Amino acid sequence: MTVRPTPLSASASRTERLDRLPFTKRHRSMLVGSGVGWALDAMDVGLISFLMVAVKKEWGLTTGDLSVLASIGFVGMAIGAGVGGALADRIGRRTVFAGTLVVYGIATGLSALAPSFLVLCALRFVVGLGLGAELPVASTLVSEFAPKRLRGRMVVALESFWALGWLLAAVIGFTIVPHDNGWRWAMALGLVPALYAIHVRRGLPESVRFLERAGRDDDAERIVRSFEAAAGPAQRSDSAHLDDAADTHGGAQGTTVDVETTRTSEPASPFSAPYRTRTAALWATWFGVNFAYYGAFLWIPTFLVANGFPVAKSFGFTLVITIAQLPGYAVAAVCVEKIGRRPTLALFLAGSTASALLFGQATSETTIMAAGCALSFFNLGAWGALYAITPEIYPTLMRAGGAGGATAFGRIASIVAPLVVPWVFTHHGEGWTFGVIAAAFAVATLAALALPERRGQALD
Repeated sequence: MTVRPTPLSASASRTERLDRLPFTKRHRSMLVGSGVGWALDAMDVGLISFLMVAVKKEWGLTTGDLSVLASIGFVGMAIGAGVGGALADRIGRRTVFAGTLVVYGIATGLSALAPSFLVLCALRFVVGLGLGAELPVASTLVSEFAPKRLRGRMVVALESFWALGWLLAAVIGFTIVPHDNGWRWAMALGLVPALYAIHVRRGLPESVRFLERAGRDDDAERIVRSFEAAAGPAQRSDSAHLDDAADTHGGAQGTTVDVETTRTSEPASPFSAPYRTRTAALWATWFGVNFAYYGAFLWIPTFLVANGFPVAKSFGFTLVITIAQLPGYAVAAVCVEKIGRRPTLALFLAGSTASALLFGQATSETTIMAAGCALSFFNLGAWGALYAITPEIYPTLMRAGGAGGATAFGRIASIVAPLVVPWVFTHHGEGWTFGVIAAAFAVATLAALALPERRGQALD
């Protein structure tokens, strides 16, 4: 049925109406719906760190083999991030999000049946395609629905589901993987995302900004009204009646005119003149954070086993270290709205640098645990701030594609890190290894200082 705008909504554009809403049950449903998909993504990525220990023993693999296994998924993620972001700008955020869940869910489930190392690597590549496409698309979708005064906090909250997924991976790694064929049963759990895609396709709304750009104004209006209805009549009236200054943007019909103008006047590339500096800074930040994170967390269980800790104990350490991610996200969620995205990101990256240096020098169980928890706290808080700032620096025309491009470039580092880090560890020891990781964090810190600050501002 066609929905026509009423005089009540004639004084504000749809995006302005969304920006003035409080946090409603519709926001919560969208955040949790996207977050569960995010957590399942993290579970899959996290499981590979435990899987490597198991398959090395079963198939007699070398450290070089494990490096290939770890890196091949990130090759897929790099390709998936770029392609997925571009597709989301063309066919919709929700459509691509649901599709990615199907791709990596089925490929992960099939990994449980892998008869050889080469087949497992091929399946991990396909898994990476789905995983890489999902993350920038999900963060873009949440960012485009979040009220501007809460946008950073909501995106950090979305990113915090990563910790829940990684924690679930640690629990599975600790309880299931050590048993006979345990890693296969762990991979079989990867079918869950494919089933969850059905809910995503039916339950999550499509981006209003995307719908307007696609000329689907009736659909966009219906979704905005559903969010206003969830806020109650008083809030709906308040969000629909902006002051006269907002009238210059046009009403619900005027939004369409704005969108048409934007289609022909907006720069079409993240490397267009207004965006080159911020794109370069963003890509450098993503590269440094990816190298450091995957260089450290994918290999921590393996490093602990190499240093003489039993497999079960090393998995237990990893489980405790993973729990420290949750308060990191919580603090970052407050800071991005209190002090801003850029200072929060730089602060947490600086803390990650110091924590990596400390972890490289830790020798006792106590110091390993303390430094590992600090690294987990600061590093994942930084991830939250990075995901908050990334979609904000591009306009709707290229928001998902711009975020996907930065993510794809960062995935190059996640490909390189699993190849470089074990070589450094083998030839130079743990101190040098985490010194390299700290250097990557330091580069990301400096790059983050060049990013624009968009706290409290409406999305372009």
